[in-house]
Amino acid sequence: MKERTVRRLFAIASAATALVVSLAACGSTESGTAGDTTAVPAASEVLKVGATPVPHGQILKFVKDELAAAEGLNLEIVEFTDYVQPNVQLEEGELGANFFQHRPYLDDFNASKGTKLVYVQDVHLEPLGLYSKKVKAVTELPAGGTVAVPNDATNLGRALKLLADNGVITLKEGVGTAATERDVTGNPKNLTFQPLEAAQLPRSLEDVDAAVINGNYALEADLKPASDALVLEKAEGNPYANGLVVKAGQEQDPRVAKLAELLSGAEVKQFIERTYSGSVTPANAG
Repeated sequence: MKERTVRRLFAIASAATALVVSLAACGSTESGTAGDTTAVPAASEVLKVGATPVPHGQILKFVKDELAAAEGLNLEIVEFTDYVQPNVQLEEGELGANFFQHRPYLDDFNASKGTKLVYVQDVHLEPLGLYSKKVKAVTELPAGGTVAVPNDATNLGRALKLLADNGVITLKEGVGTAATERDVTGNPKNLTFQPLEAAQLPRSLEDVDAAVINGNYALEADLKPASDALVLEKAEGNPYANGLVVKAGQEQDPRVAKLAELLSGAEVKQFIERTYSGSVTPANAG
């Protein structure tokens, strides 16, 4: 009798175990695979986007104030004054996207920092320009003068090419925007190049003869690239459009897709043209 009772209890326990395993299997099928924590964010979840204030933050604010609510997009704009932290925080998951950089800068950042960030879409172009508080024309740059340039690799090459395109220096043939100071083969005015962190360039104008300044920092310093620059990059065929960036694997986030759609839309294009009067141009201007 006692043995029969033990067998019955064992059978009940085995059935209960089988039921638990079955339920667990059902649960793992519903979520994908056991231990899978990947989830597609709901469209209504806040999307935190890192940006430099001008013009990127201003463009995002226009989207947030005028367009996002009607599309069910909940944006939070986080502003930065440098080019490093927006990528670091995106890689670390503190941001869902960022908007401040061009593709060559991102490629260089990924290669040098080991990050896995992905360029989603072009939005606008900010032409690089040469500015001065001491001369009125590029031909007036003094012999032995000092020109401040961005110290990050992609924008340094871009700055040197701008100077070469306007006859200030000559560069080794074929080097293009990959140029460094070592590639300067002709420097008739014996200019000294002073590399500085991009955000510092507008402030350097008091101390140098001229500075090559990124468009966003020129605008922040109340410079008008279209009228104040001694020379300005051409927009046509320019590979340095600024765009939306996410961490690899987040390209299909529906919030990112919606933001990309709005940033490339007619309303944003009109806002850029109206607000910046040629100092910033939409990437889809053609």
